[in-house]
Amino acid sequence: MRATEAASALLGEIVAEHGPVLFHQSGGCCDGSSPMCYQQGEFLIGDHDVLLGRVDRMPVYIGGQQFALWRHTQLILDVVPGRGGMFSLDNGRERRFLTRSRAFDAGELDALDATAQPVP
Repeated sequence: MRATEAASALLGEIVAEHGPVLFHQSGGCCDGSSPMCYQQGEFLIGDHDVLLGRVDRMPVYIGGQQFALWRHTQLILDVVPGRGGMFSLDNGRERRFLTRSRAFDAGELDALDATAQPVP
C-alpha cells in the first residue's frame, strides 16, 4: 500500500483535526467501494479483514473477500475532487480519497503471500 503526495497531504489535515485514523477498503457498492477513513477506535475491524499495511503510519485494512479478488494488485491511495463517503472523515472537504491500483509482478506476489495475514 502506498499513497500519493495529495493523499498524504489530505491525510495530514484529517489526522491534525481528528487524531489517529485508519482506512478500510471494502467491496460493496456506493460508499463501500471507496476507501473509508475513520478515527481509530470508531470502526470495528472484522475477523476476516486483512491489514494491507500503513500509509503515513495509519493502518489500511481491506475486507477479506475483496482482498482475495484484488490480491494481485498494489493499492495506491490518491485524492480526487468530490465528496467522501457518508461516514468517512474526508467527507465535506471537496476532496475525497480514491483507490488506484497496478498489477503486482510474480516476485511481489510471493512477498505478499509471506506478509499479509488476517487480523487476529
